[in-house]
Amino acid sequence: MWKCPKCGREFQKRDQSHYCGEKPQTIDEYILSQDSSRQADLRLVRQALRQALPEAEERISWSMPTYWKEHNIIHFAASKKHIGLYPGAEAVEAFQEELKDYGTDKGTIRIPYGRIDTALIERIARWCWETEHHA
Repeated sequence: MWKCPKCGREFQKRDQSHYCGEKPQTIDEYILSQDSSRQADLRLVRQALRQALPEAEERISWSMPTYWKEHNIIHFAASKKHIGLYPGAEAVEAFQEELKDYGTDKGTIRIPYGRIDTALIERIARWCWETEHHA
């Protein structure tokens, strides 16, 4: 077990990523709570999702920035070495050829910092909304 020196919470993994104290209430707060070297890439992802889903509501769900319209459409989150994009398993499968240079798991796309492809993120987000395959 590892205990966070800031908040005292215990985790299985050493240096487990988590929020100490108050969780962010908005996407702006979420981005500002991240390491400054990651904020520009997080803003790029946000911009791509706003472009693709202009009618979706931005909110925090599952402690992640989420785009919602009647239900969750897509999420993203900062990790140590990448941004996790969570469009759901069907989207990862549908875009598998375009995602061959990214790490993927069921419903997850790992986008390394510095390699943000906003056009691809927009296509995935629109696909999620249009096909009703959501996060």
